[in-house]
Amino acid sequence: MNILNRILIIMIGCVLSSMAVAKDLTVGLKSEPSSIDPHYHNLGPNNSLSAHIFDTLVGSDENQQHYPNLAVTWKPINDTTWEFKLRKGVKWHDGSDFTADDVVFTSKRAANVPKSPSGFGTYLKGKTFVKIDSHTIHIKTEKPYPLMPNDLSTVKIISKKYGEGASTSDYNSGKAAIGTGPYKFVEWVPGDKIVLKANPNYHGALKGKPAFNKVLFKPIKTGPARIAALLAGDVDLIDSVPPLDVARLKKNASLTLTSGPSNRVIYIHLDQFRENSPYIKAIGGGEIKNPLMDVRIRKAISLAINRDAMVAKVMEGIALKAGQLLPAGFHGVSPNMKPDPYDTKAAKKLMADAGYGNGFEMTIHGPNDRYINDAKIVEALAQMLSRIGIKTKVETMPKSVYFKRASAGGPNKSPEFSFMLLGWGAGSGEASSPLRALLHTYDKSIGMGRANRGRHSDPAVDKIIQQALSTVNADARGKLLAEATEIAVGKNYGVIPIHYQMNTWAAKSSLSYQPRTDEYTLVMGISNN
Repeated sequence: MNILNRILIIMIGCVLSSMAVAKDLTVGLKSEPSSIDPHYHNLGPNNSLSAHIFDTLVGSDENQQHYPNLAVTWKPINDTTWEFKLRKGVKWHDGSDFTADDVVFTSKRAANVPKSPSGFGTYLKGKTFVKIDSHTIHIKTEKPYPLMPNDLSTVKIISKKYGEGASTSDYNSGKAAIGTGPYKFVEWVPGDKIVLKANPNYHGALKGKPAFNKVLFKPIKTGPARIAALLAGDVDLIDSVPPLDVARLKKNASLTLTSGPSNRVIYIHLDQFRENSPYIKAIGGGEIKNPLMDVRIRKAISLAINRDAMVAKVMEGIALKAGQLLPAGFHGVSPNMKPDPYDTKAAKKLMADAGYGNGFEMTIHGPNDRYINDAKIVEALAQMLSRIGIKTKVETMPKSVYFKRASAGGPNKSPEFSFMLLGWGAGSGEASSPLRALLHTYDKSIGMGRANRGRHSDPAVDKIIQQALSTVNADARGKLLAEATEIAVGKNYGVIPIHYQMNTWAAKSSLSYQPRTDEYTLVMGISNN
């Protein structure tokens, strides 16, 4: 074989190899993000999508273990200062250089996005970012703060050049959606599609260069429609396979299914701050003092929930019943807490002891396109509560409407609903995440209780949470987090856990997906079989 033929073969091989990598991908998503702005809403679909476009300082893998991302090293240099060394040579999607100025700008902007339903102040308040040089940052706190890497694994870094003066709508249009991530933003048509394209200059911290040339995300709300799209070849992968269909699809040789446990607890938030709650009435419709402010009623509701039936029948066995904020294996979980038993007799006695033996009327609110079987869960809760004398009405709605109303739809932008179904995934990988977001007293100035839609408040719990957040020793911090959980959930019933989600992805047989405890659907986790 002469040299020209060898060169031709090599060139053809390179082209074929390039074509194999530079293919397109279509993904069917149950839940569409509410914005492209990575700081607008601390919500799973938003965080998942933004991870393609924007990077964090600290990466978080499929098991929420940390790895160097935009920061290559981090360490405390004294009791109240962390030093982060930034990755050199990283380019923004427009070709400009990533520097410490972008990190400092992000720290100020991310905690203060207008009209945010649930922002990132929880992870940034009380921290002062100081530029030391173009690729070194110091982050200062008033007290020792061991969770700095955890917190900074949740906040996407944005470009100062494009972010100054930019609104959420500027990110949604693409004008400001310039990141350092493996994919570039192309287009978002709400309700129809999100289009990304490969970033050939990606720094490669997460599994190397992009594997796909173009990625199309299609929101497909219902499970049967997502499955039909996959079987028809209209999409290559879907998330949130309905539990009812898992066994059937596993028998299909043309598909690959992967499942994994989640860090997400599905729970109830209850109005604990209004004497007259808007969606609670006496039997017959008259005014009544809010019964949810009485811990006996909250406990009665927990005892009225048949968690075994919820898991077995509503979730088709693909869930784990919950008694606290995180399943076993996560840091800060209490070894002393178990799910409440199903006991309607005890629940009715508590109702009578609290003065509500005749029951009351209540509307249960929930989303119908956010969590696995969310509308079915709400319907099941209504049936269960009716058995102890709580006459219920159900109202579900798209998450784009639901979260805004749940967070700030009431007077003076207070939470609107009385009794609501929600979910929380521990972004930091330990119990401090749900404790400070869901159960610490709501205090916007310090970034605490940002998702505390029931406005539960216990100064004793606040004190323990704050002590845990400044406790460097991991074992000691874990015990404090467990103690706070035992009081806030086990004693106060500040929230009522129902179950932990299990998640399943399905793909055509040539592909497979690496399940993640944070539930994100990342193109970077898709591999060829």
